[in-house]
Amino acid sequence: MQQLTDPFGRSIEYVRLSVTDRCDLRCFYCMPKGFNDFEAPEHWLSFDEIERVIAAFARLGTRRVRITGGEPLVRKDLPSLAARLYALPGIDDLSLSTNAVQLARHARALKAAGVQRLNVSLDTPDPRRFRDITGGKLEKVIDGLMAAKAAGFSPIKINMVVMKGVNDDDVEAMVEFCITHGFTLRFIETMPMGDTGRGANAHYLPLDIVRKRIEQRHDLVPGVMPGGGPARYMRVVGSDLRIGFITPMSQHFCATCNRVRLSVDGTLYLCLGQDHTFELRPLLRDGITDAALDEAIRQAIALKPERHEFNDKPGQVVRFMSMTGG
Repeated sequence: MQQLTDPFGRSIEYVRLSVTDRCDLRCFYCMPKGFNDFEAPEHWLSFDEIERVIAAFARLGTRRVRITGGEPLVRKDLPSLAARLYALPGIDDLSLSTNAVQLARHARALKAAGVQRLNVSLDTPDPRRFRDITGGKLEKVIDGLMAAKAAGFSPIKINMVVMKGVNDDDVEAMVEFCITHGFTLRFIETMPMGDTGRGANAHYLPLDIVRKRIEQRHDLVPGVMPGGGPARYMRVVGSDLRIGFITPMSQHFCATCNRVRLSVDGTLYLCLGQDHTFELRPLLRDGITDAALDEAIRQAIALKPERHEFNDKPGQVVRFMSMTGG
């Protein structure tokens, strides 16, 4: 099998695939209130086009695909796309990131389609605070999580963006929630991805502070979890809970970055914290051959930078997470 390698010797084996830039929540750090500058549907990659691109990545050695958004479950017939991707030779790890608002209706179909693992964004277990952060209803997320458990998904990872002065006092409650329900918990530092209305930068909290707070109540030992992402895991002694720490700011993981992002309009983002991109949609719609598509992807990977510059140039990237993909 071929192998995609970037200029710094990193093997690119992981594609985060955004199937929409739209969402049914409005988390202030991701999509500002009143934002409506969405990609026109005619610019979205079709399922056929998505399958072609992921098949090309698979031919080049990529084996992990995570379906993201926006909120991927707002894309019509998503389970059918998942089934097509799971059937591709070489793809052996298909996962989904979701806010779980619509998961109760789709969990069984997604499991049957071949989605193996779920990451669910949930920043607080408090209904009022959830509404303040997202504009949505927490009970829909809980219903989705319970439906995913019933459908047999395991592990189910809860992603909590920890924000100073917003939800940092929910950390202990989220630990207990995940112990009770058998979920994995992952804490994520906020990143400076443009002005999203209330300023995520002002809420940055290093996760070593969070870890020390947890250690006041629980003993932590090193742990491991399956997946291709950057989390560093600890296990809570006396339970099955694994806690992951994702630290793009305080301890960046650029040296081991194995991923690229494909947006809904066919743009490859080579780094979340840089503006290096490669446009695939025009090539697809001009009738590019499979061999030429493979070569175009190699050319794109050659543009991947060594590292982000969030700390050095916090205002450099001005785009919303919903546009790039999670």
